[in-house]
Amino acid sequence: MKKELSAEQHLTLIEVLKDRFEKNQNRHNDVEWNKVQAKLEANKQKMWSLNEMERTGGEPDVVSFDKKTDEYIFYDCSTESPKGRRSFCYDRQALESRKEHKPENNVIDVATAMEIELLTEEQYRALQQFGNFDTKTSSWIETPPEIRKLGGAIFADFRYENVFVYHNGADSYYAARGFRGSLRI
Repeated sequence: MKKELSAEQHLTLIEVLKDRFEKNQNRHNDVEWNKVQAKLEANKQKMWSLNEMERTGGEPDVVSFDKKTDEYIFYDCSTESPKGRRSFCYDRQALESRKEHKPENNVIDVATAMEIELLTEEQYRALQQFGNFDTKTSSWIETPPEIRKLGGAIFADFRYENVFVYHNGADSYYAARGFRGSLRI
């Protein structure tokens, strides 16, 4: 698969990201768009990943800047779990363990193909500082190896003014559960 954008796709994505950036200043108070855009222009491969986040309904936006690594951090900021990334079980092992009614794919393989990382529990909780996300859906989050080793996986949502982190069998999948990712540029 060709992992680069056409000039037109690139310009369109820059416009979408700039518009979202300007409309959601609370997510990045001390960040200047021109500096973000310069990083984007210098990282064509990362633009492809951002486009995949956008294409699948993630609505990526800058949520912080890491001074140590000189990187902007983007999260999926769609109000609900990204529509194009729902109904997947957690990983390949879980997918292969299902004997029938297999989902189309799994979260880990899709995130890897998009070249993004799953949000951790800490990142998911940080996202909720910018608004109420996943009030009707839920999102798989990075599962600690000790839980995954026992057959489980974790997901989170926002209900009753709180973030809840739950467990499920890694082979489960639901129409209202997707996953959120992060990308450093």
